[in-house]
Amino acid sequence: MQGEYTVLQEVTESSSLAISAYNAEWKSHHALLSFMSNHNETVLRKMNESESASGRPYFIALLTSGCISISAEALFQNMSQDDQKINEFTDKRGKRRSQNEWPIVYSKEYDVKLCGLQKLHPFDAEKWRHIFLNLKKENMLSDETVSTPVEADAEMLLLVHTQKYLNSLKWSWKVAKITEIPAIAIIPNWIINQRYLKPMRFQVGGSVLAGELAIHRGWSINIGGGFHHCSGNEGGGFCSYADITLLIKWLFKFYPQRVKTAMIVDLDAHQGNGHERDFFNDEKVFIMDVFNREIYPRDSPAKEAIKCMVELESYTSDSEYLDLVERKLERSLHKFHPDILVYNAGTDILSGDPLGRLDISAEGIIRRDEIVFMKARERRVPIVMLTSGGYLKKTAEIISRSILNLEALNLISR
Repeated sequence: MQGEYTVLQEVTESSSLAISAYNAEWKSHHALLSFMSNHNETVLRKMNESESASGRPYFIALLTSGCISISAEALFQNMSQDDQKINEFTDKRGKRRSQNEWPIVYSKEYDVKLCGLQKLHPFDAEKWRHIFLNLKKENMLSDETVSTPVEADAEMLLLVHTQKYLNSLKWSWKVAKITEIPAIAIIPNWIINQRYLKPMRFQVGGSVLAGELAIHRGWSINIGGGFHHCSGNEGGGFCSYADITLLIKWLFKFYPQRVKTAMIVDLDAHQGNGHERDFFNDEKVFIMDVFNREIYPRDSPAKEAIKCMVELESYTSDSEYLDLVERKLERSLHKFHPDILVYNAGTDILSGDPLGRLDISAEGIIRRDEIVFMKARERRVPIVMLTSGGYLKKTAEIISRSILNLEALNLISR
């Protein structure tokens, strides 16, 4: 918001203005146009130079007596140009992003196919494809309108990981430990790299792209990602790369004027000890973590990085859970004002999940996602959603329903 106030101050330093800022969609432009009457080139220029934190222009209604005026025709033209400007951009990997694409990220490279050994872990290694196909079936997405990432390369990964750690992934026993599938230790590493690590690198690239999309479009969803047990120095819990840490550090590096602070809202059933270890004592990053205290990883040192910690008992149900999430998130956003919100939306909180051991219904998960998006959007904070954990086959359908619900409520739109 500071940029918008600065614009007004530069134009009318001696005027007393009442300002009402709206993060409006294009359908609201006509109502605003009828409100404005004359033309002021300085305001137009400043509005074009300044973008809101959500990637949408702020439409400023000047409510005092005619100290600034702007023509409807000129404002309409500038809004149209600004809409196209913010919806089309070239990402930091050099790929042009069209305004026709949804800020929903997916690649067919996401799925893990490791000679059938992936079935030895409870995780649904095809969850991501099922989500995409469900959204495609509902005519929300298509191959042409989904945002496709590129694989995270060594240069990108080294922004977070040490070379020593990346080299350790060349040993099959190391990957077996991270994935918690002992049989992987006997598989040639080149197969592991192609069938497991490469899909993970694509999902990491997807998380980074989602971060950039959120800055330009106000929101984004990576159908994959959310590897919250991996830190820069160590993997674990099926998480080989620290995509959450990388996403935030990427934005800090390449968008330093727009992203100076970040909030992680981790609502996976497990403690997000990876990003917590990475951002220990980092005042630029606020971590809210709601997790089952009785399950993996029980990482006490990492808990010291959590600014808002909610430790749940096993089999916590909808009413208590949703009340805690809403109250604690409201309090966190009142205390800390982030430039980006990274939402780790694990569905292993679902009743019957063998690893999460909570008792949240499908409707509870959909409502949870709705609450988080609503809190971010009403504050115009760009939000990135990552799908993270979820160990039942039906979680793909629930995630799909939740995304469709967000669209139905106009919390997300193309």
